[in-house]
Amino acid sequence: MPAVAFDRFLRYSELTEVLHAYAREHPGLVTIESIGRSHEGRDIHVLTVTNQATGPAAEKPAFWVDGNIHSTEVAASAAAVYFLDFLVKGHGRDPDVTRALDTRAFYICPRINPDGAEWALADKPRWVRSSTRPYPFDEEEIEGLHVEDIDGDGRILQMRIPDANGLWKPHPDAPQLLIRRDPTETGGAYYRVIPEGRYDATWDGFTMKIKKPQQGLDLNRNFPAGWRQEFEQSGAGPYPASEPEVRAVVDFVVRHPNLTGGTTFHTWSGVLLRPLEQHPDEDMDAEDLWVYQAMGKKGTEITGYPAISVFHEFRYHPKSVIGGTFDWIYEHLGVFSWVVEIWAPMREAGITDYKYIDWFRDHPVEDDLKLFRWSEGTLGGAAHRPWRAFEHPQLGRVEIGGWDRFHAFGNPPLSRLEAEIARFPRWLLWQSLISPKLETVHAGAVALGGGHWKVTLVVQNSGWLPSYVAKRALVRKTVRGLVAEVTLPAGASLVSGEKRRELGQLEGRAHKHTGVSFWPDYNVTDDRIKVEWVVQAPQGGAVDLVARHERAGTVRARVDLA
Repeated sequence: MPAVAFDRFLRYSELTEVLHAYAREHPGLVTIESIGRSHEGRDIHVLTVTNQATGPAAEKPAFWVDGNIHSTEVAASAAAVYFLDFLVKGHGRDPDVTRALDTRAFYICPRINPDGAEWALADKPRWVRSSTRPYPFDEEEIEGLHVEDIDGDGRILQMRIPDANGLWKPHPDAPQLLIRRDPTETGGAYYRVIPEGRYDATWDGFTMKIKKPQQGLDLNRNFPAGWRQEFEQSGAGPYPASEPEVRAVVDFVVRHPNLTGGTTFHTWSGVLLRPLEQHPDEDMDAEDLWVYQAMGKKGTEITGYPAISVFHEFRYHPKSVIGGTFDWIYEHLGVFSWVVEIWAPMREAGITDYKYIDWFRDHPVEDDLKLFRWSEGTLGGAAHRPWRAFEHPQLGRVEIGGWDRFHAFGNPPLSRLEAEIARFPRWLLWQSLISPKLETVHAGAVALGGGHWKVTLVVQNSGWLPSYVAKRALVRKTVRGLVAEVTLPAGASLVSGEKRRELGQLEGRAHKHTGVSFWPDYNVTDDRIKVEWVVQAPQGGAVDLVARHERAGTVRARVDLA
């Protein structure tokens, strides 16, 4: 097995070697390909994972997993690799994993944004939101503070400067911890707090601004659904899928219509996020909302994370919505999508009553103290670094320290990484196993006399979800119905029926009522379709039958005319 220790974050070259090692060591389960190149020319790798002995991936329902579209969220790529490891180790040992790999396929893209992650993981890190391409302008702002690791310790922390009009003051019970001063408070020791970095100007001692990153793109605002121009959606890019990383993913997804669901890993908040993003639940097809609620309930049961709506509970501002995200696969294609925000340090510190986004805007001082004591007592100070004096080349004497956002907030501390990402594989596996799955119920021929045969094929959807997956797919007209085909032996002819016939959709078990429901179920076999042909052929031959649905898979049968 590849030697992967989930106690560190892998840079691009090592991650690439690890992924290729999985493919080399599991040739019957794993293949790897580059689906495109990043802005800086790095390959974007996707691994296809399925038991190739039971059929090609393209003929099976498939599930997508990705991570690390945002540069500093490197725990997301670790979660994707952990899931890959879980699958290959479980095949032949774990019944659910074996069934999933025998009957389904997985497409795993551990790092959509290799450039941004490489910057974040450098010995001297650089932080950008996502892509490393300059945007919206090529030039950098001339004056201001450029956020960087100024003291060379491999971290980007905060700098504090004494200032009588500063917002921050030491906590009375933990002086290393800075808290906001009271609105009417005066007469104490106060500080201004700014990001660690280099000041590209001669500081006048009074005014200061932080440079906006030259790299202003957000790749998770560049997908087609809900895309809006820069004045409405910061970081959206010049047009949908303008960026090579996003274009590669969009093209791959469109070329793989067997996808039935997908989960994208991000950090942090410790929450499972579902659509819609720009509209309330009332605007979603009711059946899809019910499925999402069932999926979320199972997700919470398995992972311990709450499952919530982006629109109702995870908006950055009550007057704004986001768009252009990977939820595109639901919005446009009708494929169920989830976002996992890995890691909740607030919850780890014992803070339970908090709202995911509102908490960052305002929360009780007691929460800060809980986080500080959690850092000191549980993490050995990993989440909050002591303030230490530093002679800044432009600003003079400052102190550097404070919250370590990358190593303890934006990502789990390395000592907690594996335990955190181990929450998710069972839920991902469950999502794949609820997909539609085409099966043959009956395939046979009955002699009618005079060299005529009635050939019958009956197929069913054994999955929980319907063959079309989501009602949104029907509304968007993005999914084709079941197709049945017959291939005749030499010397035979088709008397009735069509060689290729489109037969509509198959329901699953997702939308059935309870046993005490008063709504009648008039079509109790809407999960099955029967198709018949009359064939004229000499005895002793055989006809080949194929039924295929782009989301439910393909089945084949050979019927002897005997």
